[in-house]
Amino acid sequence: MTQISNLHGKIALVTGSSRGGGRGIALALGEAGATVYVTGRSTRAQSTRSDVPGTIEGTADEVTKRGGQGIAVRCDHTLDEDVKALYEQIKREQGALDIVVNNAWGGYEDYDGVDFLAPFWEQPMVRWDRMFGAGLRAQMVSSRYAMSTLLLEQKTGLLINTGVYPDIGGDYPVNVFYDTVKRAVANMSRTMSLNLKANGLDITALALAPGWMRTEAVLHHYGLQPDDLDFLKVEALQATESIEYIGRAVVALASDPHVHLKAGQLLEAGTLAEEYGFTDIDGRRVPPFRA
Repeated sequence: MTQISNLHGKIALVTGSSRGGGRGIALALGEAGATVYVTGRSTRAQSTRSDVPGTIEGTADEVTKRGGQGIAVRCDHTLDEDVKALYEQIKREQGALDIVVNNAWGGYEDYDGVDFLAPFWEQPMVRWDRMFGAGLRAQMVSSRYAMSTLLLEQKTGLLINTGVYPDIGGDYPVNVFYDTVKRAVANMSRTMSLNLKANGLDITALALAPGWMRTEAVLHHYGLQPDDLDFLKVEALQATESIEYIGRAVVALASDPHVHLKAGQLLEAGTLAEEYGFTDIDGRRVPPFRA
């Protein structure tokens, strides 16, 4: 598929977009012509990871190369004052905000310590704290400042919280901390939409789940470079999707004049690809991930 919808003139914020799904979302929005604020803690001056690439400046530059306007803003989304300053900057510079994608996340740090799929009694509590603090709480703080700074006054906007499909089923091993917080993301989005509707606001809140993405960290684990089509030679990766698949889902939602009908739902990139007719960057239409 050639994407894409025209989002010229639209202002978007994608939190946690130096790498991974956030980067993919920012790039797809840029390709559609949007102005995209790219936030996170990894900068060219100081990255949070030495093993995989990705900075907010790098993402912002690529957004601009693709036809949008990328604006990098360092923001620690666990610090409320950073988030407040971010939204004040957007209001000062743009005066409006159309799309908010809350994607910042924590809890993958120190993955090589205790196995990520170890039972809950072996999991370090720091993972719980990071997932809730840098993940769920960060999404709520961002949403609150989005509302109070811009969206309440506008009375319109699209608010997307990224998560995962929660019903894994079967005997698939699960990280209890991860499963709990991701289910909370879906529930939070649903109840946010109820608040918005009860107050007569034309603002759509929903949750969006990617499948198994070939993030920089996943590719590094398998000894592959970003956008290396050799991933198809690795059986375990054949069902994966690029980081831009979820980005194309965001663009499709942002371009849909009837997106309010999806308020409060947990949507999946693979399902939206079928509905809206887009493909991944390699031309495949990857179905929703199931264990």
